[in-house]
Amino acid sequence: MSFATLPDLILEPLVKSALMEDLGSYGDVTTRAVIPDDVTYSARLRAREEAVVSGMQVAALAFRLVDATLEVKTRVADGAVCQPGDVLMEIEGKAASILMGERVALNFAGRLTGIATLTAAMVSETRGTQARITCTRKTTPGLRMVEKLAVLHGGGFNHRYSLSDAILIKDNHIAAAGGIRAVLDATKAHASHMMAVEIEVDTLDQLREVLEVGGASVVLLDNMTPAELREAVEINAGRLALEASGNVKRDTVAEIAATGVDYISSGALTHSARTVDLGLDF
Repeated sequence: MSFATLPDLILEPLVKSALMEDLGSYGDVTTRAVIPDDVTYSARLRAREEAVVSGMQVAALAFRLVDATLEVKTRVADGAVCQPGDVLMEIEGKAASILMGERVALNFAGRLTGIATLTAAMVSETRGTQARITCTRKTTPGLRMVEKLAVLHGGGFNHRYSLSDAILIKDNHIAAAGGIRAVLDATKAHASHMMAVEIEVDTLDQLREVLEVGGASVVLLDNMTPAELREAVEINAGRLALEASGNVKRDTVAEIAATGVDYISSGALTHSARTVDLGLDF
């Protein structure tokens, strides 16, 4: 399991934007009206269900950006498993500052813990196989950085972060370029030697053509049945990395992993994860 972190410097613009959205143009008028500035408190962020934790780094940063004098102590690290009632974080200091950061911290932590938890469940279905679970670019706009981090916390792996990371030739690229041979020849002519190349195929005949033409290092087997995936593994004979994609859910992933593919990508990790119930108790 990965206990990945990012420098706060990278995360700060994202968290600051969320705080500005929540505080509006005039700040927290409720807190300012009813909580004296000199009131201090100790708050605890608790889990209300079993989960794989993510977003603690982000939540802590949210509180510190509201008020650098707050003392924030993470009790359960990102990537660890929590149980109902576990204290994940303690925040001490001005009550007004804690209240101003509460919702943004909980929004991030609940959402990211949900992604990590779903990822861990998917990963558990692959035990005994060589398959790795990876996410996709089907992320919430603006939140890709932290959602992909949450996948790592759940024991998964990241696919491309952006369109500039690697060449991934999809079916529409193949159609527009004039076929598999044409698109792979063009890639060989123009791609940097440092740029990985993956190509999507829909049929086993297309896989055979990719192996004949060369130029790719990974083949994405799109929406193939388990029987087709097993045959693809036999045809490939270890020459290229194989990635299965399409309709990958928790109840299908074990059968896909058993076919012998190297990677299984699932957009559901980020677009369909349920927010985990967390709460801040005074």
